[in-house]
Amino acid sequence: MAAVPAQGSPLTHFDAQGQAHMVDVGAKAATHRVAVAQGRITMQPATLALIEQGSAQKGDVLGVARIAGILAAKRTSELIPLCHPVALTRVALDFVIEPERGAVRVQATAETVGPTGVEMEALTAVQVALLTIYDMCKAVDRGMVMGDVRLLEKRGGKSGHFVAC
Repeated sequence: MAAVPAQGSPLTHFDAQGQAHMVDVGAKAATHRVAVAQGRITMQPATLALIEQGSAQKGDVLGVARIAGILAAKRTSELIPLCHPVALTRVALDFVIEPERGAVRVQATAETVGPTGVEMEALTAVQVALLTIYDMCKAVDRGMVMGDVRLLEKRGGKSGHFVAC
């Protein structure tokens, strides 16, 4: 049996009986909401060079990862059980080659005008972009490591502006 959260629990996805539920956002105002997330994948220098030169066997690694991240953001509510479907107005992914770290940093920005935020969409875009890079390069480097995934910024809504330290 699940533990019952205390009344006024900050865990909004549980009701008074401790059962998981989708948060009711029906009474919330539609506002412009933006979320920015990032993550990175580290790899061998030779793998990074293949990505940077665009000479990976499967083609344009970062171009494919960009499309995969955008598609993932659009399907977040199908992947994360209690997420609301969100009408995204923009999803953008940027990639930065970090040769000193042997890594590619992925940053995703998701935007909407609606009653709920887009943090999960930005985070999902990053995760799937990282997985796509791994998939496209695993033939030459199975030791790649994905990590450092986090929300960098969130704007809009009742909880206000958040910027990671």
